[in-house]
Amino acid sequence: MTVAVLPTRRDEAFRYSDIDALTRVWPVAVERIIVPAGETLEREIVNVADADDVVVRNVEIILEAGAKAAIRILNAGGRLGRMSLDVTCHAGSDFYLGTVQLGTGKQTVEIVSTIRHAEPGATSQQVVRTILSGGATGTYLGKVDVARGADGTDSEQDVKAMLLDRLSTANAVPQLEIFADDVKCAHGCAVGELDAQALFYLMARGIAPAEAKTLLLQAFVGQVFEGQDALVEAALAKLGGMV
Repeated sequence: MTVAVLPTRRDEAFRYSDIDALTRVWPVAVERIIVPAGETLEREIVNVADADDVVVRNVEIILEAGAKAAIRILNAGGRLGRMSLDVTCHAGSDFYLGTVQLGTGKQTVEIVSTIRHAEPGATSQQVVRTILSGGATGTYLGKVDVARGADGTDSEQDVKAMLLDRLSTANAVPQLEIFADDVKCAHGCAVGELDAQALFYLMARGIAPAEAKTLLLQAFVGQVFEGQDALVEAALAKLGGMV
């Protein structure tokens, strides 16, 4: 009988997590999804829970040759909201991950992803937007692993976090591990505050400060869920309680 050992902050994937909250749901089962060759998967995941709840999901996705998958996640759940994805891309497959994380107060929200480019010609894109207030912690740990022989890989990580106060903490650790030639891999990461000039511009045109702030935050997360009405509405509802 194998006993799952509770991780500690010494484990890289749990460095910034809420281990005390994690004990309430550990161990966490792995959800396995296989996308057959040439087929397409689109899935929306809404992780919104009560303040003291713990929501942790581990998802393994295997894309067979030529398959496509688009996963969009709203991660705003409870004391701890954690999404962990392990994705394997076979020849010519395409994977998209769009995530919005919203945290306030004592919340910890985190997305941990490993994208494995196992064969040639696959593409992957990760777009993550995080907004934090009131002392919350938000984390993105993302690794792209390009295997030997996986030539023609095209992978991108686009990660941005917005802090609404000086009490909150954003952690972003994009990683690339490349063992193939002829690849295109890029990552961009930024953590900042609301653009004061943009805020002033809106207020100078008669928009109230709170409304101006909300408009800027909506634009910050809107591109991730473009065309996904249910996700947009859920994100705006959560965002309304943070501003």
